[in-house]
Amino acid sequence: MAQYWVYILASRPGGALYIGVTNDLVRRVYEHKQGTGESFTRRYRITNLVHCEQYDSIHQAIQREKNVKHWPRAWKTKLIAQSNAEWRDLYDDIARP
Repeated sequence: MAQYWVYILASRPGGALYIGVTNDLVRRVYEHKQGTGESFTRRYRITNLVHCEQYDSIHQAIQREKNVKHWPRAWKTKLIAQSNAEWRDLYDDIARP
């Protein structure tokens, strides 16, 4: 069964945010870190994975991404703080074999 991810990247705690969806979270975050992701993430150096959620259906993941993108910034910040209060970059945690 395929896995899909909604993820949030941040430039720094309280900084610029990027919300995306992917079926390969490690690869996609790596692309952002290497500067081959979206131009927005390159321009604002948004490379720290601060939140991710897993879904079994691409439709669920896309709907969640759309919903979160439309939330006020305070709601997004609260969502991140609930699971990652220090806004720590979670990439090393997910990239380990």
